[in-house]
Amino acid sequence: MKFILFTFLTALLVIVFNPFLHYWSVMLLIAIFAALVGNKGAGAFFAGGLGMGIAWLGQSLYISTVSGSNLPQKMGDLMGFGSDIVLLAVTAGLGFFLGAFSALTGSLFRRLLKKKPNNIYKGY
Repeated sequence: MKFILFTFLTALLVIVFNPFLHYWSVMLLIAIFAALVGNKGAGAFFAGGLGMGIAWLGQSLYISTVSGSNLPQKMGDLMGFGSDIVLLAVTAGLGFFLGAFSALTGSLFRRLLKKKPNNIYKGY
């Protein structure tokens, strides 16, 4: 449940703040959010990645369908992909990795600051 909620909230965070902030600012927000929520390693990685990847894919599809422009097709041809669908998939993959490593960074930062017990070998 925590995984699905974190994925949904990450996607919502990206959709709300991406038009106003740079991508690296959104990455910092995802890291802070992951540190506050407290997902562990792989869960944070995949939830943050899916959230940002799905949000970027959705925004790319929305912009390309609403505008009706053939610019995505031309950019796909220019980059050597041959299709705008591949360009959308690359955008979603890039969003996945940016969100995933941001959330993993936040999760590891929380683990770094967590206080560790210092009397675990004393036999109490």
